[in-house]
Amino acid sequence: MADPARAAKLAQRIKVVVAEALGRKAKDPRLEGITVTDARVTNDLQHATVYYTVFGDETVQADAAKGLEKAKGVLRQEVGRNITVRLTPTLEFVADQIPVNASNLEELLREARKRDAEVAALAANAQHAGDADPYKADVSDDVDIDEDDFDEEDTDLTSDGDVEEDSNK
Repeated sequence: MADPARAAKLAQRIKVVVAEALGRKAKDPRLEGITVTDARVTNDLQHATVYYTVFGDETVQADAAKGLEKAKGVLRQEVGRNITVRLTPTLEFVADQIPVNASNLEELLREARKRDAEVAALAANAQHAGDADPYKADVSDDVDIDEDDFDEEDTDLTSDGDVEEDSNK
């Protein structure tokens, strides 16, 4: 087993090498709009998963996937030349779903902002159903409450502020 930190470093290096190789070595026009977003390597350094995105409709994305499968050997050879491990890891290309998930989240946030604005507009024109202060006090506001209003037997505190302990102990 390799060190997870070493696997992470190797994954970053593979990500850079594959991205550069897509620009230089791959002559397939289907690979022009591909952006490599992430790479992950197993702890035994034998398999690498490369995540990518392609902007466009589903046919462009399907063509890009086919182009990557066809160029997998050239890209693996380029990775083998540029990394220093005993065995070159196999490459697997996976379409990254982060942009799709991010657009879904953005749509949900837009909807939430819209609903919040509607609620705020309704609240601005709203009136209380009952009194403005439903928690009325039994004592009128002009009566002051002093410390003398409390009975001595209601408190369990001694004169110095400590809690009175049981004297039978």
